[in-house]
Amino acid sequence: MPQLNYLSVFVAGLVIFLLGGMWYSPILFSKRWVALQGRTEEQMRAEAAKANMPVMYFIAFVCGLIIAWGIAVLANHFPPATPLSGAEWAMRGAKLGLFSWFAFVAPTSFANATFSTKPKALWVIDSGYNLVAFLLAGVILMTWR
Repeated sequence: MPQLNYLSVFVAGLVIFLLGGMWYSPILFSKRWVALQGRTEEQMRAEAAKANMPVMYFIAFVCGLIIAWGIAVLANHFPPATPLSGAEWAMRGAKLGLFSWFAFVAPTSFANATFSTKPKALWVIDSGYNLVAFLLAGVILMTWR
């Protein structure tokens, strides 16, 4: 197996983590996400105050690193037949991210959402985050090999 660029894996994992912070903030989907959970922002803040947030953030970061590592491993198994330009590498990375999301994340999370009592719009927000995260990670990992 070809050697992985662990710095690019780290950066892609960091991007996934930071995207999550932005995705679930008031800038993007926080209010809608909280409402779809059937909670108020005050309830969420109270629960967060009781939780060990540093550990939760650390776990989220490690999960982002694992995703980035997995995409990097997949990327190394599909070398191009001909030399590629930077834009072609980026497109190939986006396709790999899309494929990974569509083949692994979307069906498993949608199956879970199908059996949950939560609104499907909650799945759209959560899965949308995963889609964008996988696309960005694919682009980073394919262009920075």
